[in-house]
Amino acid sequence: MIVLQNTVLSDDLKDKFFVCNLEKCKGACCVEGDLGAPLDLEELPILKEVYAHVKPYMSAEGVQAIDEQGLYVEEFNGDYSTPTIGNRECAFAIYDENLTLKCAIEQAYLDGKISWKKPISCHLYPIRITKYDGFEALNYDRWEICNAACAFGMELGVPVYKFLREPLVRKYGEEWFQELEEIVATENAPKTLA
Repeated sequence: MIVLQNTVLSDDLKDKFFVCNLEKCKGACCVEGDLGAPLDLEELPILKEVYAHVKPYMSAEGVQAIDEQGLYVEEFNGDYSTPTIGNRECAFAIYDENLTLKCAIEQAYLDGKISWKKPISCHLYPIRITKYDGFEALNYDRWEICNAACAFGMELGVPVYKFLREPLVRKYGEEWFQELEEIVATENAPKTLA
């Protein structure tokens, strides 16, 4: 376990390997599961602000899901998530020409229409954050749909936290990430005998 500022990180983030392999999984994380993408409270107004720019990228079914359910759904525990299409894929998921699921929000971002890339929960996946009083726990969410990503990460030698550098910096800042790298380097340094 790594304790860093107001976060506690599972050792899996440094010990396990991961690099998304969309050719293999076809974006299954956008369709599998019980709910849509988790949303932070501060993301709800951002979603409202960007929706007009994202809507042209969406499927007709995605737009219909939002018309019927709203831009976000409040869960039984008070958390929020994106609506889904028929309790399956996220309303913002779109298929490309290879039938791989991508994100309409991210596509609008890549095209320069908006400055918000996508919900942080999507950007950080396979890390899931659990909030507690005074700190956040970061855990690696192991799921068989990502087996190809685990194998690819191992082949390339890329630990989970390094693959997710960009979203971790987006969430916690560059200084936090540099401190994480220093902690991991210290833990992995060869031990000398006294």
